[in-house]
Amino acid sequence: MSFHPISGGLVDDLPPSPAQVPHRLLTDPAFVRALRERDFTTVFAMAHDAGISFNRIAEACTLKAERVSQIARGTTAVTALTTVERIASGLRIPGALLGLAAQPWEDTTVLSTESDHGEDPMKRRNLLRGALAAGLTAPALAALTAARTDIDQTLSPSAPQDLADLEAAAESYGYGYHGQAPTRVLADLVTDFTTLRPLLTVPQPAPVRARLCRTAGQMAGMTAIVLHDLGSRRESRAWFATATRAAAESGDPQLHAWVLAREAMVPLNYGAPRAAAGLADQARQAAGTRPTAAAVLAAAVAARAYALDHQSEHARAALTAADALMNRLPDSERSDTWLTYSEQKHHVHLSHAFTTLGDTRRAQESQQRALELSAPTSTMTRTLLTIDAAASSHHDGDTEQACRRTVAALTALPADYRTGLVRRRALDLYEAIPAQHHRERAVRELRDVVAG
Repeated sequence: MSFHPISGGLVDDLPPSPAQVPHRLLTDPAFVRALRERDFTTVFAMAHDAGISFNRIAEACTLKAERVSQIARGTTAVTALTTVERIASGLRIPGALLGLAAQPWEDTTVLSTESDHGEDPMKRRNLLRGALAAGLTAPALAALTAARTDIDQTLSPSAPQDLADLEAAAESYGYGYHGQAPTRVLADLVTDFTTLRPLLTVPQPAPVRARLCRTAGQMAGMTAIVLHDLGSRRESRAWFATATRAAAESGDPQLHAWVLAREAMVPLNYGAPRAAAGLADQARQAAGTRPTAAAVLAAAVAARAYALDHQSEHARAALTAADALMNRLPDSERSDTWLTYSEQKHHVHLSHAFTTLGDTRRAQESQQRALELSAPTSTMTRTLLTIDAAASSHHDGDTEQACRRTVAALTALPADYRTGLVRRRALDLYEAIPAQHHRERAVRELRDVVAG
């Protein structure tokens, strides 16, 4: 028996709770925040304002009416896990919103293709856009997880119909943000990803099944990239795990190598360079010695990871290998997409590697070339290059200029881009500045902008 958190209704024959909260509360940012913080004073007050009496709450949650009244007034707190679970059950609040496991009555296929919204991609797209409008909130992450697990659970037996359209959609998403907010791209990408599910659940010839899995791997990998850019590391890793499964089932070693190399960028950009180097080395092994987009990417990411881990010899060896592969890379794999490897992308990686190694001359050469090749709509990439250039200025002794350039770049960004990876890179610069300079005006301005 289960509860559908989107429709707010129970499935199967389980009777509704006398204190079941209306669906609108489950999407109210204040209510969701109170759930996340386990602020049951606010939860009970908002439920009461929605027409649910304290007596009904007490009955549904098997609590004494006096206790419910005390919680609502804020004179007593809820700390026991069993009480939290009773409240979740009584008010029919999905476990994920309270940091709990899915409750027995929940339907975990939130926003799935079997929901009461049917198979209409436009409705699913609008639901995802609405859920993501407030950012990566608990309901939004629950919806993303449901979309991913829908596919994850079907990666074993097979098949298509609109395969060519889906392959074209995957190729289109590979061109990146194009000035769109990352959350908008995420909503659209996951919507199309979920349309693979019915195709993967019917028997298909092996070659068709392989193409489906390849498309699923690409879409899951690109979803992970967007989540990484937004700073949601845990969700990004989960989507990369799904992409890895799909890539393995597709039988495409280059896709598998691409997923591993891209996954390596999560620990690379969030403070775990040794783990990143391990994943990048796995990617290099999977890619082999042929000049492919995945092989160059893996070598470039390995170079960055080694540089961050203070293994300069390994970093320079990986840079040499990346350059050699890039020189032999066929034109068919040089377009500027997430799935291929362009000259612009190569210089973005070189910029970060040389900046980390303290080779400011070569870093500046790559930064300049990457900016020349970057479209004006490549907002995130251009900002990251600016921060790399600022880090080079700091390395050369001009910390004030480094801070001012970074502050200017961050304040010029739309709010949707001022999070995740961009914020992390700016924070890396701030943390590299010796503590004795932290009271200087430019450094304080950088700290304040990074803090948000």
